[in-house]
Amino acid sequence: MIQLSGMPFQQGDLWSTSSIERMIIQRMIVDTVVYRYQFIDELSFELKLRKNIIVSARAMNQSNVRFEIFSNSRCNPQYWHLTSTGGFLLRHGVKPSDAIQDIYMNSSQYAFECATAKVIIFYHAVLNVFGESLFNQFFQNIYLYRWHADPDLGKNVTYTTHFLPGDVAYFKNPDFNPQTPYWRGENAVVLEDGTYFGHGLGIKIAEQMIHELNQARIPGTNQSAYLTNIVARPSFNYLAKLSISQLGYSVHKYQHIIHHNESSVPIDRYVF
Repeated sequence: MIQLSGMPFQQGDLWSTSSIERMIIQRMIVDTVVYRYQFIDELSFELKLRKNIIVSARAMNQSNVRFEIFSNSRCNPQYWHLTSTGGFLLRHGVKPSDAIQDIYMNSSQYAFECATAKVIIFYHAVLNVFGESLFNQFFQNIYLYRWHADPDLGKNVTYTTHFLPGDVAYFKNPDFNPQTPYWRGENAVVLEDGTYFGHGLGIKIAEQMIHELNQARIPGTNQSAYLTNIVARPSFNYLAKLSISQLGYSVHKYQHIIHHNESSVPIDRYVF
């Protein structure tokens, strides 16, 4: 259910019947979890950002970016420095908004694994909601590597089987072939029509995602891949406060980075 200022939320006619926002609200209302908001603007912001996560996921699916393991990562050197671990570090003097947009505009120059893809989608969606000026103010030191993200973007881990459009779910492949460890699983954006976008697998229904992962099992095993209850979300409420207040500041933000060479891991393998 949804609570606004401690009271049950009455949807009214704020969003059209066929809109993605209306669909997300209906999913929230029937959930046993209580979604609490102090102001209507906070709820509106989350709906707008969730919609843009979907838009960014579909745009990545239509782009020419490639799925690759960290050792084969590629990026446009005009905007990013490719680190020895396969991460993308924003170059000095480059606008963060330009660098994120370039991934979509010059997509053929990029290759990365699926967790990194989801963080890129989050950044791209936030950029489209914040606008360039506010985005550049808060995200001046972007480093793209697995689930690592700027503290102001945030990464919330939730365990639920009640997915909302704009969530990132995780398909686990417990018997993945060690020869193809990048198919240990798939991080996938939950879309509004019941499908999922997974970088490297494209847009598919859950059964098709599972079928694809099952093709990458150890020969002779029969334990199926499955959709877990692990859900990744950006910090909607915090980002809403940044967007609404538009507070100006520029401080050094401590960012702890965990480097390793495992592709396609769920967010709870990274958050600590």
